[in-house]
Amino acid sequence: MSKSTIDVYFRNAAKHRVFPNDLEGFEAMVEWLMEILGQVTHDEMLFGLEHTGLYSELLISFLNGHNFPFTVLPGLELKKSLGIRRGKSDKADSKDIAEYVYEKRERVRLFEMPSKNLESIRSLASFRERLVKERTAFKTRLGEYQKIHGMEDFEVYVNSHKEVIECLDNQIKKIEAETGRLIREDRELSRQYLLIQSIKGIGPQTATMMIVLTRGFTSFENWRKFASYAGIAPFPNQSGTFTGKTRTSKLANKRIKSLLTMCAVVAIQHNPEMKLYYEKRISEGKNKMSTLNIIRNKLVSRIFAVIERGTGYVDTMKYAA
Repeated sequence: MSKSTIDVYFRNAAKHRVFPNDLEGFEAMVEWLMEILGQVTHDEMLFGLEHTGLYSELLISFLNGHNFPFTVLPGLELKKSLGIRRGKSDKADSKDIAEYVYEKRERVRLFEMPSKNLESIRSLASFRERLVKERTAFKTRLGEYQKIHGMEDFEVYVNSHKEVIECLDNQIKKIEAETGRLIREDRELSRQYLLIQSIKGIGPQTATMMIVLTRGFTSFENWRKFASYAGIAPFPNQSGTFTGKTRTSKLANKRIKSLLTMCAVVAIQHNPEMKLYYEKRISEGKNKMSTLNIIRNKLVSRIFAVIERGTGYVDTMKYAA
């Protein structure tokens, strides 16, 4: 998938062709495939494409609208499956995707379109993240300038930065308000949103990101798989007689990992149970980061538990004698 074209490789016929990345191109693609295949039903076909963000959204909508079975693959999954490669071309990439999907056809998970509300929330969450990064950059530059030159020097520069920061603050608030409205309008998403925040330490932004990344808790079978995706699941480091430290993987969604870290810190400060657990492990000489990671995993497991159970988290510690 690219901005203007799509490279299509039909694995069973070993044929390749390039089409425009628009509705006319997609219709031409289907006609081309039907000429090769003859009379076949949709169930006998399987499309596979790499997720390329905005460039792949139109094709996903087309395939879904015409009831074609298809799967959307993360780029990293494909990259790791290809091994050592020399050179790169769109034609070769399309062939690799086709071969990979054919090889995994018995286990491939078909793509399910999220609801319109959920897709809008995802777009807003992504946009908010970009605005927050921009605001942080302006604040950092302003802070560095004032530290060196003082508050009054070059007034136009200082005031301009302040105005941009204020504008970004207002836009972020608008995005958050619209996101909240969309969540409230959807009964299921609203239910999930409230259940997640019943857990001490979990705030609105983390609750929103959990809903977005799990597609309303339909994309992950259990909390352990999500923990692996988020980069907080510990993995052994062992070979032969050597046994190293158990570590988390660097392959992670860094945004949700960062949010979960902040949630864990808040939980330690305001959740008596987590605070007691953290202090006990530290007093025993355990590593602070590994303890923090355990708390991150506890929070994720509780999030999935309240969603599955359908009732808010109950702090049993306050009922203890």
